[in-house]
Amino acid sequence: MSKNGQNHWINAKYYPLFLKIMLKPPVEQLEKYYKTVRTPRMRLILRVQAEANRAVRSWLDSHGFLELLPPIIGPVTDPGIRGAKQVTIDYYGREYKVMSSAILYKQMLATAFDKIYFFSPNIRLEPLESATTGRHLVEFVQIDIEEADVDYRAAMSTAENLLAYVVNTVAETARQELEQLGRKLPRFKTPFRKITHAEAIEILRAHGEQVQPNAEIPWPQEEKLSKIINEPFFITDYPKGARGFYDKEDPQRPGILKDFDLMYPEGYGEAASGAEREYEYSKVLERLKQSGENPAKYGWYLDMLREGIRPTSGFGIGVERLTRYLCGLQAVWEARPYPKVAGIYSP
Repeated sequence: MSKNGQNHWINAKYYPLFLKIMLKPPVEQLEKYYKTVRTPRMRLILRVQAEANRAVRSWLDSHGFLELLPPIIGPVTDPGIRGAKQVTIDYYGREYKVMSSAILYKQMLATAFDKIYFFSPNIRLEPLESATTGRHLVEFVQIDIEEADVDYRAAMSTAENLLAYVVNTVAETARQELEQLGRKLPRFKTPFRKITHAEAIEILRAHGEQVQPNAEIPWPQEEKLSKIINEPFFITDYPKGARGFYDKEDPQRPGILKDFDLMYPEGYGEAASGAEREYEYSKVLERLKQSGENPAKYGWYLDMLREGIRPTSGFGIGVERLTRYLCGLQAVWEARPYPKVAGIYSP
């Protein structure tokens, strides 16, 4: 599904085949995960995750980023969540959302503090078929990073240097745990390779995939591309219709966004997603209307933009997907002590 919510990431006629080749979640194990967290394997995975989180904070703190507390609820949240549904609660008679992503708040904070980050808990009610991808959780933690007065190329530099530091550091500090998990990490070297969305489409078509040039790259094809290139790399310049209203459109190339995805090698797919933000009131209002969003829901956000904020760029890295890559896990639910997989009732 696209990040603006359109359901087209897999054709319905291929869905039965898709289910056969994708992972089947271990329902009984997920329902009694209190047993799984006691296993030696799970303890190894969570120790690696702790080392990764420590490395993330070490790099960001040493590069002038300030860790702040993330929002949990608000009048609105990120609408560009690739087909997942938002969670709505009653907040003293008003409709509030549980955060699916804190992008709007990152813009607010970067204007005040220059360079910020937080470990943000997110909830997305993913479609049932996401339970078989091995890469989706309903509840997850995202490392959200935002910088003021930089463009998306600078944000990409931050992302690649951060990820290379974390992978290379964890390879050393968690060497024993990784060896027991049977995982040997390649050494990440910067700068990472960069291809445009149009080039990614050409590569996939050359390998027999029927992908659309003006849409989000579907999950299975994204993983295939990650195997084909097999090194950390960026996909840049997504078409306007593929992403949310907050990704800035390139004024020199109408219809092209100044954004990126950072990909893991070995078929693990997306590591981070980021962009230069649209921050001018009139342009955001126009993009909201174009994407079918009701501007009235974005009252505080539009008030903030009308009064003026600084241009920012940033990205988010999923902690569980990072752990999955570091540990070489088959599925992302193995990277969480109480995983929530779509449609499965678990602790």
